[in-house]
Amino acid sequence: MTPKPAKILPRSYFKRPTLKVARSLMGKYVVRQTEQGAMAGLIVEVEAYVGPHDLACHASRGRTRRTDVLFGPPGIAYVYLIYGMYHCLNVVTEREGFPAAILIRAVEHRDAPSILIDGPGRVCRAFHIDLSLNRWDLTLGEGLWLEDRGERITDADVLTAPRIGVDYAGEWAAKPFRFRLARFTRQPKRTSKVKM
Repeated sequence: MTPKPAKILPRSYFKRPTLKVARSLMGKYVVRQTEQGAMAGLIVEVEAYVGPHDLACHASRGRTRRTDVLFGPPGIAYVYLIYGMYHCLNVVTEREGFPAAILIRAVEHRDAPSILIDGPGRVCRAFHIDLSLNRWDLTLGEGLWLEDRGERITDADVLTAPRIGVDYAGEWAAKPFRFRLARFTRQPKRTSKVKM
């Protein structure tokens, strides 16, 4: 069987409900092109942040200089710094004006040998992602993008769980908006099904 050619995910892919996009990113790839060459990682864990009513979403406190990117077009990178030292990569989803995004939490680096990179700060460090890539258009296939390489992922392959580190978000903290490929799991335990 001939492998499918890689396809860069277009803007229309991200202009859908965030939970659907988050689930569908399981098995897609993050690709980073630098002067040293290209590197790719299979996406194995993400978290969804769904609009201003989601108290775990940065936009729940309103539109600020930092969160303005979340209100922009889908398929754009939202990169921010936590604890003054770790970068986090998100991709903006849904329609312009509705602030939603998906955090890339873990990838399997596919260059030999394969290595699990677990944690959003580690992903950014390994892929040389920093604030210079905030607002980067991930749909152009230049520098940093997401692509489909034809990996088939079934619902049985994906676990859902509450997001990490959002205890402050009240009832939103318990929502099963974290998605992880089961074969890479040491943590999320299956919780309830997410309505798409």
